[in-house]
This record gives sequence, C-alpha cells and structure tokens, in this order.
Amino acid sequence: MYPNELNMTSQNIESELSYAYLHAVCSKAGLSCKQGDRHDDGAGIDAEIIYRGELQHPYIREIQLNIQLIATTIQPAILNGRFSYFLQGIKRYDKLRTKDSYIDKILVVLFLPENPDEWLKCSADELVMKNAAYWVNLYGAPSVDTATGTTVYIPTSNILTPEALTNLVNLAVKKNIPPYTTL
Repeated sequence: MYPNELNMTSQNIESELSYAYLHAVCSKAGLSCKQGDRHDDGAGIDAEIIYRGELQHPYIREIQLNIQLIATTIQPAILNGRFSYFLQGIKRYDKLRTKDSYIDKILVVLFLPENPDEWLKCSADELVMKNAAYWVNLYGAPSVDTATGTTVYIPTSNILTPEALTNLVNLAVKKNIPPYTTL
C-alpha cells in the first residue's frame, strides 16, 4: 500500500475513486458532474449529473440525474446476467426505490479489485483504473422488512461508459429509464 499522509481510510479512497470514475465518464460524455454536499448526502445523493444541449426531446434541453455512488472491493456473484450487491441501510434503499422527485436517482456501484495496488496505475502513457462501475435504477424495487440492508441486482450490461451515460440522459428526458426488475 502507498504512504497515506492524509490518513484516509481504504473506504475513503474507494469513495474518491468512485467520484473520479464518474467525473471522467461525465467529462468524456460532455456532461457536468457536481459532487453533492452534506444536505444532498442526507437525501441519498452523492453527485448530480447535468446535461445541457440537444436531447431526444422536442423542447427540453437540460436534464439532471442524481447519483448515489458506492465503491466496493467485494467481488460480486453473477446471477442471471446480474451482479448481486448487498446495499447496506434500508433508508438509502428506500430513497432510491421511491419516486419522490421528478429527477431520476441512479445507483452506481464501482467494483474495484480486492488488491488496492491494482486500483490505479499511472505512467507517462496512460492512467488506468481497474474494473468498472455499473448503474441501476431502483424505482419500483420491492419494500423489505429488514433494517440492515438488502441485496440488489445490477445488470452486467449496465456498465457506466460515456455512451451509456448519454443514452441514460436521453432515456431520462423521456421518463423511460428501465425500472428495477428482480431476478
């Protein structure tokens, strides 16, 4: 592991890498990405993505997505073409699954390698972050009777790329982001 003069925990570093991933993808896609503040965090929002310009809508030219970011080194199981991820905290889950805002809320999970030395490689030729982030819309997910959390299933096809993010904002402007489906 690298010297850690800032005394950041592994969890803090994972979190910062998830923001870096999201910012890089947004930048390449031409979208604005703002980190949320403590009030946003209380509402389950870690970042806001805003697109201004031509969209697949006759008159709307701006769309926003609210993002809940998670990074993990726990390698997920794949069941029926979906990653299984245990989302801790029912309050967070309920905020993501409830349609209480006109702005869509998207869960983005970055699956990092187990070994921290593999997370990020830098050289004169390239900057490489290992593994990828995946998104899921939890609107319509079932309620659960536990306080600790629940397993959510993220389609393996929902890799967060610049092209996927552009498609996602165009789906959002038409209110057509695919709802959550269980296994």
